[in-house]
Amino acid sequence: MGITEILATVDREIALLQQVRALLGGSATTPKRRAGRPRKAAPVALKTPKKSKRRLTPEGRRKIAEAVKRRWAAQKKAAAATAAK
Repeated sequence: MGITEILATVDREIALLQQVRALLGGSATTPKRRAGRPRKAAPVALKTPKKSKRRLTPEGRRKIAEAVKRRWAAQKKAAAATAAK
């Protein structure tokens, strides 16, 4: 047996072993692992639809502004009564 015959035999054996490896383990090479924490799998079926953003109407904004002004006036009146004593 010459060197070329030996190399051909080794190549056939390598090809056969790679086929067996592919059948048993999926692929001949193992995938590289990423460093760090594994990513969290997102549940596909449990996603909820996005809610629309709530918006204030001009009337609602006006009512809130009036209520805040009344609150400030009450606080100012209470502070003035406390300071006068």
